[in-house]
Amino acid sequence: MDKAPKVNSTVATLVVAALAAGGIALTVEHWRATKQSQSNGAGLAVLAQPSNAAVPAVAARKPAAVRGMWSASAPGRIEPRGGEVRLGAQMPGKVAHVLVRMNDNVKTGDLLVHLVDDEMMVRLEGATAEASVRRRERDGEQALRLLAERRTAEDAVFNAERVAFRARMDLDSQQVAAARGASGANAKEVEAARSALAEARERVAREQANLRRINAQPNLPLPTRLEASLAVARAELAAIETAVERTRIRAPSDGTVLLVNSRVGETVSPSPEDVLLVFGDVSQLRVRAEIEERDVGKIRTGQAVVVRSDAYPGQDFNGRVEVMANALGQPRLALKGPRRPNDQDVLQVLVDLEGNPPLIPGMRVDVFFKPDATVGTQPAGGSVRN
Repeated sequence: MDKAPKVNSTVATLVVAALAAGGIALTVEHWRATKQSQSNGAGLAVLAQPSNAAVPAVAARKPAAVRGMWSASAPGRIEPRGGEVRLGAQMPGKVAHVLVRMNDNVKTGDLLVHLVDDEMMVRLEGATAEASVRRRERDGEQALRLLAERRTAEDAVFNAERVAFRARMDLDSQQVAAARGASGANAKEVEAARSALAEARERVAREQANLRRINAQPNLPLPTRLEASLAVARAELAAIETAVERTRIRAPSDGTVLLVNSRVGETVSPSPEDVLLVFGDVSQLRVRAEIEERDVGKIRTGQAVVVRSDAYPGQDFNGRVEVMANALGQPRLALKGPRRPNDQDVLQVLVDLEGNPPLIPGMRVDVFFKPDATVGTQPAGGSVRN
C-alpha cells in the first residue's frame, strides 16, 4: 500500500500567508476605487449647479433675515422714573399713624408713617429747658464786641432752627388731622403749614450764612466756658430733635405711594426686609432690561426699542435707550433661586418709555432693540441708576 506524500509544515504556512496577503490587497484596492468614484461624482454634481446657487450660504442667512427686524431682545421690568424707593423705619418702634393709602400722590417731605414718640417728646422738653438755663448763664457774662456779635448770630441760628422744627411738627399735626377727618377738610391748613415750613427753612439758611461770615473774621476770641456749656446743651437738644425726626417716615420726593405694608399698632424695626411703603414717581415710566453678553455690541445709547407685554397682546410701546451700565452683573429678573455656575452675567440697560403707556411698575415685559447703523461707532457711556 502506497503512503501519502508528506507536506512540509513550513511551506504550508508560507502558502497560507501569501493567500491572505493577496486577499487584503484586493480588498484595499477595491475600497480605494469606490472612494475615488464617489469623489468624482460629487465634483461633477458641484460643477453641474448654476453659478448663482450658493445654497449653503443663503440657507444660513435665511433665519437671520427672518430675525432682521430686531438687532437684539431682552427681558425687562417696568419701574417708575428714578426706580422704586422702599421706605422703612429708621429706629425700632410702634406705628402710631399711617397717613397714606395706595396711589396717593404726595409731595417732598410729607409725613407718610408716624411712630410713637412720647418718650422722645419728654426728653425734648428737658433738653430745651437745659439749653435755656445755659443761655441765661452765658448772658450774665460780660463779653467783648466780637464775642457779643458771635453770640447774637449763634442765638439767631438756634432760634431759626427751633422755629423750623416746630413748623415741621405743626405740618405733621395738620396732616394727621387731615388723614383722620374727611377728605380735603384741612387742605388749607396743610398748605399754610407747608408754606410756613418753607419760610422757616429759608430763615435758617440765612442765619447760618451770617454765622459763617462772623466766624471767618480774624482775631475772633475763643469760646468762654459758659459759651461752651451752652453749645453742649444746644447740641444735645439738636440730637433729640433728630431722634424725634427718625420716628417720621417722609416722602423723599414728589411721587406716588405704590404699596403700603404697615398698619397702626404694628412693631417695626430698621431692617431691609421690613418695608413699610414702596414709593415712586410714575409720571414717567422706564424699563430696566438685562442684555446678554453676546448682544452688548448691538446696543447703544439713544437706540429705538419696542416694548411688549403679555398683559396687552398686539400692542407695541416705543422707547429709547437712556443709559447703559459700564460693567456686567448678575441677572435680577430671573426666577428666584441659587445662582448656578453656568449662569451668564448681563448688562443692565435703562429704557425711557414714550408717552403714558398703561403699563404698571413691576410688570415683566419683552424689550426688542431696533437695528441701528451707528451701533458700534459711538461709545455707550453712562451708568445705571438704581
